[in-house]
Amino acid sequence: MSYLFAQTDTTAVVIHKDARIDALIKKQIDINEETTRDSRRTASGYRILVMNSNDRKKVFDAKARIYQLYPELKPYLLYQAPFYKLKVGNFRTKEEAEEYLTELSRDFPKGLFVVRDIIEVKPERRDSD
Repeated sequence: MSYLFAQTDTTAVVIHKDARIDALIKKQIDINEETTRDSRRTASGYRILVMNSNDRKKVFDAKARIYQLYPELKPYLLYQAPFYKLKVGNFRTKEEAEEYLTELSRDFPKGLFVVRDIIEVKPERRDSD
């Protein structure tokens, strides 16, 4: 309950707030969270450059091997004429990427580099009260 007093009048005004207003405010906060989540799906991070070649078949074969050997790493193929660049992973830190670098070097012995990139991130879901 809130009281408001006018400067010239000593009469009190009583305001009764409907409890549904708080529920509507909470619902709007949840809607705002859901609708802005898409804009937070990328962040600055690291990927591993597996291959940079103008041999299309060689790069596509490497991509298929990544899917088979490292299904947890998402491959990204980028064509910048005349080269195909194959990058893997969405690592938040350079250290995370370097851990995979040694593992990948067994199957791809040359040309692996950790590179800065815009990565995909999974936004954390807010727990409902």
